[in-house]
Amino acid sequence: MTSVRVLVATAVPVERDAVAQAFPGPPAREVPLPGATLHRLAGPAGSGRFDLLAAGVGPALAAASTATALTAAALTGDPYDLVVSAGIAGGFVPDATAGAALGTTSGTTSGTASGAPVGSLVVADEITAADLGAETGDGFLPVTELGFGTITHRPPDSLVRAIAAASGAATGTVLTVSTVTGTAARAGALRARHPRALAEAMEGFGVAEAAAAHGVPVLELRAVSNPVGPRDRAAWRIGAALTALTGGFGKIAPVLESWNPHEL
Repeated sequence: MTSVRVLVATAVPVERDAVAQAFPGPPAREVPLPGATLHRLAGPAGSGRFDLLAAGVGPALAAASTATALTAAALTGDPYDLVVSAGIAGGFVPDATAGAALGTTSGTTSGTASGAPVGSLVVADEITAADLGAETGDGFLPVTELGFGTITHRPPDSLVRAIAAASGAATGTVLTVSTVTGTAARAGALRARHPRALAEAMEGFGVAEAAAAHGVPVLELRAVSNPVGPRDRAAWRIGAALTALTGGFGKIAPVLESWNPHEL
């Protein structure tokens, strides 16, 4: 069987480099693209083929850069089988009350965990745009209720389960925001609208939109660097999150390499 070809899109180079550390071997080869540069990892014969892309911060730039990489691959006749949005994220604070309401405890991998503590891994079973819509006098309306588009992409269930089992990641919704949450009020509002949300980041939905346009499945894996809520840089643990991201990819790489896209 032809080896799986995977595009891993991060926001910034430091996240890309953390992923690369999970793959021992020769240095990555740079492949220039319009507006972006791929880092192509060399691997043993027959293994999955991984390209890493620092796609940029925010859903718009992430979508544009990912679409460029997907188009370039398709034009060469060697398209990707999977796109992974990866990096660090804010994690919603585990809430015993929310967990009880959902019939779970925090830190589970059931898909209804109530939060994601700093240092933990999260794999999305739903990639959702949290602030794509309109503010009204009655509150926020998602763009779908305005009669347009979509706000959620769903990764393949079997792959999400396999990734969670291999990495110990919690499973739930990962929100994509254009503005990082910085207050308890907004964190509460997001949790009220998305009770299964475990984390928020800024690129997943954009990456997923590009993947969907090319008919390629998508996955999102995040390592939690800080709690979602009042902005407190002293509470950030970026180094620990990047280390967790490296470790997570080390565990899931064999799963990605052996995954059969035709299961879809």
